[in-house]
Amino acid sequence: MPLPLIFILLTVMIDAMGVGLILPVMPDLIREVRGGDLSEAALWGGVLATSFAAMQFLFGPVLGGLSDRFGRRPVLLLALVVMTVDYSVMALAGSVWLLLIGRLVGGVTAATHATASAYMADISPAQDRAARFGLIGAAFGAGFVLGPLIGGVLGEYGTRAPFWAAAALAAGNALLGWRVLRETLPRTNRRRFDWRRANPLGALQALGRLPGLGRLLMVYFLYHVGFAAYPAVWAYFGQDRFGWSPTMIGLSLGLFGVQMALVQGGLIGPVLRHLGARGTVIAGHVFALAAFLALTLLTSGTWALIMTPLAALAGVIPPALQGIMSARVSADAQGELHGALSSSTALAMILSPLAMTAVFAQFTGDTAPVYLPGAPFLLALALTAAGLTLFARRPLPKDAAAQ
Repeated sequence: MPLPLIFILLTVMIDAMGVGLILPVMPDLIREVRGGDLSEAALWGGVLATSFAAMQFLFGPVLGGLSDRFGRRPVLLLALVVMTVDYSVMALAGSVWLLLIGRLVGGVTAATHATASAYMADISPAQDRAARFGLIGAAFGAGFVLGPLIGGVLGEYGTRAPFWAAAALAAGNALLGWRVLRETLPRTNRRRFDWRRANPLGALQALGRLPGLGRLLMVYFLYHVGFAAYPAVWAYFGQDRFGWSPTMIGLSLGLFGVQMALVQGGLIGPVLRHLGARGTVIAGHVFALAAFLALTLLTSGTWALIMTPLAALAGVIPPALQGIMSARVSADAQGELHGALSSSTALAMILSPLAMTAVFAQFTGDTAPVYLPGAPFLLALALTAAGLTLFARRPLPKDAAAQ
C-alpha cells in the first residue's frame, strides 16, 4: 500500500480515536481536576463530549473548503501538529476549563474527514474511488474500536496516559505525512474560500427539498440520539453501577464496537434478504428496545456484557433506512440525501451527550428522587419507541419497502 494512502488512513483512524481513547478515564479525570462526585463529573463529561462533536460539525466543511483553497497537504499536517499540542496541553491540564478548551480545539483538529476524503479522491482513479472510500470507512471503524481499548489499558497507568499516547500518535503521523505526503491539488484547480459554501447547516436546509422523506429522516435522527447514550454515559454508568475500572470500560466499549462492525459489515445483507428493508428496520428497533430496557434495570456487569450483542443488532437500522431513502430519491439527489443524513447524525451526537448525562446526574446524585443509573437508557428507550411508532404507522410504497 502506498505510504500517502497509509498516512490518510492513519489520520482518519486517529480522528476516530479522539473520543474513545480518553473516554475510559474521563470520570476519574474530571473529579481529579474539579472535585465533586460521579454525577457532577457526568454533567461535565456531557459538556466536553458535546463541545467536541459541535466543533467537528461546524469545522468539517470549513477545513474542506480551506483544503480547496490552500491544498490538502498543509491542512492535514497543520491539523495534526495542533492536535499534538492540544493533547499535550490536556495531559497537563489542572482545571476543567482547560479541558473544555482542549476539547473545543480537538474537535476542530479532528474535523479533517472531508479533507482526507478529498485527498483520497485526488489520488484515486474514478473506478477505484468507491473501494478507497470503503478503506476510509474501515479506518474510521478501527479507530472507534481501538480507541476505548487502548484508552482503557493506558488508564491503569494514570488519567493522563491516554492523552500522552494520543499526542504521540498525532506527532508520529504528522512526521510521516511531512515525509511522504505530496500535494495533489494543482494551483490551477484551487478556488477561493467562501464562508457561504462552508455552511454546515446547508445539508439540513436541504431536508425540506427532499420529497416525502421527512418522516424517515426523523426516525433516523431519533435512532442516533438514543444510540448515543452508549458513548455518552457508558463510562459513568459502568463505574457507578458495576464498579468497573477504566480497563473494563475500555474493553466493554471495544467489544461493542467490534460487534457493531460485524452487524453492519456482515449481518446486514442476510437480514435484508430475509426480512426486507421495512422488516429489518422494525426488527432493529425491537432489539434496541430490549437492550435499553435491560440496561435500565440490570445490576450485573456480566449480564450487561451478555446483552451487548443484542444492543449491537440494532445497528441494522441505519443502513436499512439509508437504503429505503436512497431508493426514493433520484440519482442526482443522492449526495444531497447523504449530506443531510450526515448532518442529522452530527446533530444527534451534539444533543445526546448533554441530555443523557443530565439524566444520569439527576438519578444518581444526592438529591435523586430514585437511584437509577440506567435512567439515560430509559430515555433512549422512549426515543426509540417514538421512532418505531413513527416508522410503522404508515406502510411504505412497495418499491421502497422491497429494497
